[in-house]
Amino acid sequence: MKVLKFGGTSVGSAARMKDVAKLVCDGKRKIVVLSAMSGTTNTLVEIADYLYKKNPDGANEIINTLEQKYDKVIDELLSNADSIKQCKEVIKSHFDYIRSFTESIFTLFEEKIILAQGELMSTAMFNFYLKEQGNNSVLLPALDYMRTDKNSEPDSSYIKEHIAEQINKLPKADLYITQGYICRNAYGDIDNLQRGGSDYTASLIGAAINAEEIQIWTDIDGMHNNDPRYVEKTSPISNLHFEEAAELAYFGAKILHPTCILPAKIANIPVRLLNTMEPNAYGTLISNKTEKGKIKAVAAKDGITAIKIKSGRMLLAYGFLRKIFEIFETYKTSIDIITTSEVGVSVTLDNEKNLTEIVNELKKFGVVTVDKDMVIICVVGDLVSENVGFESRIVNAMRDIPVRMISYGGSNYNVSFVVSASDKKRALNALSDYLFNN
Repeated sequence: MKVLKFGGTSVGSAARMKDVAKLVCDGKRKIVVLSAMSGTTNTLVEIADYLYKKNPDGANEIINTLEQKYDKVIDELLSNADSIKQCKEVIKSHFDYIRSFTESIFTLFEEKIILAQGELMSTAMFNFYLKEQGNNSVLLPALDYMRTDKNSEPDSSYIKEHIAEQINKLPKADLYITQGYICRNAYGDIDNLQRGGSDYTASLIGAAINAEEIQIWTDIDGMHNNDPRYVEKTSPISNLHFEEAAELAYFGAKILHPTCILPAKIANIPVRLLNTMEPNAYGTLISNKTEKGKIKAVAAKDGITAIKIKSGRMLLAYGFLRKIFEIFETYKTSIDIITTSEVGVSVTLDNEKNLTEIVNELKKFGVVTVDKDMVIICVVGDLVSENVGFESRIVNAMRDIPVRMISYGGSNYNVSFVVSASDKKRALNALSDYLFNN
């Protein structure tokens, strides 16, 4: 059985839902994971913001507008009067539930309940349409099997046991329609998976049922070998290793969250990225297979701050790095890249929240230099040290670009450069020309 996930854009209108139905209704059993309709989650966040500010009238106005939008989509989606009536009653119950929070105390717990309504509504509407078209589909409520533990990490054994129970209750169904993103926490409260959202759900489900394949459908035909917003003539990458995909996702490829495919990687289940607009395109297949000696893609991560700590006290001293890292740990700030020399350490951050405090602490250990508005340029492929010559190709491509830092060796799949944001476009194009177009 395959697991297919469709994002908010893919189910963002009645026409899009009908297109998704054509893709999933091929007579084969599968689990279909849906996000909320595009724009819904942002609107629900806005509603929650009004409730936090104790402005129920503002919240109700947004709720009414969103409900009208859903009524219109139902009229366009369904054709049978009974189906329309039943569907509208279900969707109205969700909006009435959201309205109930305008009359009570509002906390983070209630916000998470409100945010969950988007996925619950999109799956309900989609299932009504499938049934109206004569398909053997059922809802598989994510809140009945998707759970996180006390560390807010997915509880894999719980998920595996309870999704099997739910499927066994409905063994004759062809299509199991379930919600992405939402879950319950270790205490039974409604919560969400945060990182990776619906992609994470699909990966967790795939691992739990030992799926044949996990498909993530978006409006892009797979991962591209560079950023098409800055570089012309980019092309989708046919095959990626899980590590390569994670590196690209972390360093700028927005199509995928870097942690969401980890369950699939561990379970050795291939993940395919596909385009709902071009369903016959090959897309990108992510697996544990490596294409030897091949550079695959370039990505860029914006909003980077580079910090250099220079100190003679570091020379031949032990414990220096530990003291430096403890400062970042104290302020719960993660480091992207680190390079060291005998008398200096350079690191990059993508979070400036506690930058002033961190710099003040670091000044106790040496002279600190801070460079803001930087970008990490990441080159990904099979870059193990035995593949002689790839370093010179990459560095030659960057020969006219001022480079603040270089990192290689932390992974067999990545070489990273830190450059000024003003040089980002030039660097991406130079790497594309030298690595892919020649």
